[in-house]
Amino acid sequence: MKIGFDLDKIFVDYPPLIPDGLIDRLYRKKANGELLYRMPSRPEQLLRQMSHHPLLRPPIKKNISFLKSLAKDHHRLYLISSRFGFLEEQTSRLMKNLGLDRLFEGVYFNFTNEQPHIFKEKILASLHLDCYVDDDLYLLKYIAKNNPRTNFFWLCNQKDKSHLPTNIQAISDLSQLSHYA
Repeated sequence: MKIGFDLDKIFVDYPPLIPDGLIDRLYRKKANGELLYRMPSRPEQLLRQMSHHPLLRPPIKKNISFLKSLAKDHHRLYLISSRFGFLEEQTSRLMKNLGLDRLFEGVYFNFTNEQPHIFKEKILASLHLDCYVDDDLYLLKYIAKNNPRTNFFWLCNQKDKSHLPTNIQAISDLSQLSHYA
């Protein structure tokens, strides 16, 4: 089975003490009802580079452990992250430190700074994945429209999981993928 994953909030957590909602609001915006992500200003980029220090981006160990079990079961695993180019150095260091660079058959980062949903849609179209896991529901809804054969999984802790397209399922723990893989 070919399974794709996002990186942040799947294998690496946000910095402690900063609410997830704040990070999401700073990153995503709506323009005329269209999905749009904003490129941080230069001072914001420097702040975000500092916030990507390993002490501030703890690994989500149970998810990494589950990923290792999927790799042992010979699933073809792909990492598709929309991290912008200004985080390339921090991302490379993070991947090596966590050993994630050895677990994926393919690794794709948005270091050319495309709109994240456009970037991920292109990568998904080229890979023909069976499953893809992300924590960004807005992005998943966008890419699910043009990828009806892929099963999408929204990793979330929210109680209301209704009103999802038929090819998006909400999961609260990555290990729930074992029912599908």
